Amino acid sequence: MEQLPLWAQIGAVFLLLICSSFFSISETAMMAINRHRLKHLASRGALGAKVTQGLLARTDLLLSVILIGNNLFNTIIPVLTTSIALHTFGHDNVVLSIATGIVAFLIIVFAEITPKIVGATYPEKIALPASLLIAPLMRITKPVVWLVNLFANSLLRLLHINTKGAREQRLSTEELRTIVLESGSFMPTKHRSILLNLFDLENITVDDVMIPRRRIEALDFEAPLEDILHQLETCYHNKLVVYQGDIDRVLGILHVRKTLAALHNQELERETLRELLAEPYFVPTGTPVFQQLQYFQESRQRTALVVNEYGELQGLVTPEDIIEELIGEFTTSMPRSGSGRGGWNEEGECIVSGSMPLRELNRWLQISLPTDGPKTLNGLILEILEEIPDGDVCVQIGDVKLEVMRSDDQAIRTVKLFRPGAKGRMKGGTKSSKTMQTSQR
Repeated sequence: MEQLPLWAQIGAVFLLLICSSFFSISETAMMAINRHRLKHLASRGALGAKVTQGLLARTDLLLSVILIGNNLFNTIIPVLTTSIALHTFGHDNVVLSIATGIVAFLIIVFAEITPKIVGATYPEKIALPASLLIAPLMRITKPVVWLVNLFANSLLRLLHINTKGAREQRLSTEELRTIVLESGSFMPTKHRSILLNLFDLENITVDDVMIPRRRIEALDFEAPLEDILHQLETCYHNKLVVYQGDIDRVLGILHVRKTLAALHNQELERETLRELLAEPYFVPTGTPVFQQLQYFQESRQRTALVVNEYGELQGLVTPEDIIEELIGEFTTSMPRSGSGRGGWNEEGECIVSGSMPLRELNRWLQISLPTDGPKTLNGLILEILEEIPDGDVCVQIGDVKLEVMRSDDQAIRTVKLFRPGAKGRMKGGTKSSKTMQTSQR
């Protein structure tokens, strides 16, 4: 080296710094790259993606090559710099100290900190092309790497550290949810909403999505024939639950359009009506919605009646009710009372029925009433008040204010909701009014 000119020796130092920075930036980029994104790029045939996958499959060998190269260059640089200082300035302790400080500064800034920051910022752009250089280097230095790993693995065994069991990492549901939430502009809002709803389906049952018993449009088989015919001609749904005397005594499911077509040229008779009934399909309360959706596919049913442990009818669920939990409402349904389907009015108020399911209400009005307890708005308010109110009562649940407008001895019938942040004014006297806070889920 002393035979080379000074400019060549200084150039060699900067070349070694560049080589050291290459290993530093490659190490950080390789460790920071998204493995799922890398798998997607490899499936699309991106240059260097499969090579990078192969390197990351043997992290121990990859890190050995990178660290050997990095430390080798970081060791040569001070030696070369010291040689240059001695040859130029002689044996001067002050000059050697200054040269050592300069070299340390150059290594830290240009070969460590700066490359690693860049590698962590742009892992994909750096790791893929860098792998094309590291892969052949790994094959060339295989004997040296094997020898180094022999000592390293022996030390790991002495410390009882198992590296093989930690290689395979699986994402939990909550981690997948976080990935979807952080997708930002990479995923359309509607798609992100559907995926989040899909995660929620794991925690809900048919009780959360069913049409409650009071809202089921049913037909009494013992009613006068004129009333039955009128209901068939004016009913809102295409399928009706037919019961005898009491709704818990279900006879079957009647297809309205097929029935009207069959009765087009003949009088309505009870025996004809009975022959047109399909067998009712019952499911127990608490059935997970994913499992129920599979049951619908296997049994080729479109309507299921939810019953409790005593055989009492609790509600009705269809595949559409489950799918709406994923993508929102897309089918026609019974019109809501009060303000209809218009949602919030100009004053930020909305009048709804007390029997309205909470999940449907949250989805419709974009609010966050708790759904881990009662399933209806009436049930939620009664759980808080612990009594059926006999007058105007105001309740605040989280950031949503509610006013009970009408109730009877059995349940709350009509409720006015105030949009969070809206300056709505609640009525009710001092004695009969109650304002309570509940924690949201």
